[in-house]
Amino acid sequence: MRTFVLDKNLKPLDPCHPARARELLKKGRAKVFKCYPFTIVLQDRTVQESVTHPHRIKIDPGSKTTGVAVIQEETGRVTSALEISHRGQQIKDSLLARRALRRGRRNRKTRYRKPRFLNRTRKDGWLPPSLESRIANIETCVRRIRRVCPVTAISQELVRFDLIQLQNPEISGVEYQRGELFGFEVKEYLLQKWGRKCAYCGVENVPFEIEHILARSKGGSNRVSNLCLSCHSCNQAKGNKPVEEFLKKKPEVLKRVLAQAKAPLKDAAAVNATRWELYRRLQLTGLPVEVGSGGRTKFNRKTRGVEKQHWTDAACVGGLTPERLLLNGIKPLIVKAKGHGKRQRCGTDRYGFAIRHAPAQKFFMGFQTGDLVKANILTGKYAGTYTGRIAIRFKPSFKLTTGGKSFDVHPKYLKTIHKADGYEYTS
Repeated sequence: MRTFVLDKNLKPLDPCHPARARELLKKGRAKVFKCYPFTIVLQDRTVQESVTHPHRIKIDPGSKTTGVAVIQEETGRVTSALEISHRGQQIKDSLLARRALRRGRRNRKTRYRKPRFLNRTRKDGWLPPSLESRIANIETCVRRIRRVCPVTAISQELVRFDLIQLQNPEISGVEYQRGELFGFEVKEYLLQKWGRKCAYCGVENVPFEIEHILARSKGGSNRVSNLCLSCHSCNQAKGNKPVEEFLKKKPEVLKRVLAQAKAPLKDAAAVNATRWELYRRLQLTGLPVEVGSGGRTKFNRKTRGVEKQHWTDAACVGGLTPERLLLNGIKPLIVKAKGHGKRQRCGTDRYGFAIRHAPAQKFFMGFQTGDLVKANILTGKYAGTYTGRIAIRFKPSFKLTTGGKSFDVHPKYLKTIHKADGYEYTS
């Protein structure tokens, strides 16, 4: 992966080879500007004295992981690649836990409160926080790349999933007006679908229960494609175990259940819900935004002989993809969204009542929780040099986590490598 370069006025220049960056640093002509993505700043060069070439950011949005590639348009060289892991499911789980806690607290001994669900209007373009976080992650990535690279255009895969056709490729005509449950109740539909037998043991003529193949607590949905019939014994024995673990001793039954159940489409729905909003926000950057379909991406990848990964899919997005892509030596930077810390200002007990409050101060002695630091400890049990992340305490004794272990360290031994920015990076 190439190294991003800034001039002495912090204007972006063309990325350079890592060997060239090491040479500039060794001669003192450049200094490290930031570690992730690795960027140097030249001490003796301005953008007017240099020749820059147009670069294009290409984005392959995904529900769980988004691929991003930066391509020099004239040569087709991929200068940088990233894979962003989103935390949408984690956000949803946190909101559901908060809702359950608040409802339980209000329903016990609190005073009567008038309903407030009709006096909260949402602005145009509102998206659930779990989806909004996906768009925000991509916006942040694009903004940071533009600061360190001469970007002149953006390409986005504006994919459209036909959720009905994904379940039934042969669907046509009036069938689009008749969903899976046309003329059926859910239970009757499942009775017919599963042959009035338990999906796991095959027992008949007993009271059946509706069973989630992928448990709700594990991210499963209430779609009929995730429901089956189960007797009480099998339902209790399975609990929230993955169906693969529950039926590991019955491979034939597992194969039948997975073949009969249809794949959940939650990820496809998430991409559908965010694609146009992401396109609108990318247009607000003022750069021309090219869009392409998933079919175009696959065609480009196949004709250029590129293996499928998130970042290589991104490099193949759109009709303006160069005929020859130079991918040698590219190793994507893995970016995991971790959030900026808890928004909750007070901790609660199991019943939802406040028992502690978070301090208003976020920084202490120039550090904050999540900073990536280098520790040079001179004496004691943990003498040595370490690199890891810290959790601050409002006393000169921070918690350093590195290599799977944690211990206390005084801030005087610490040097900041990368400030906490809500993301975790893996080269």
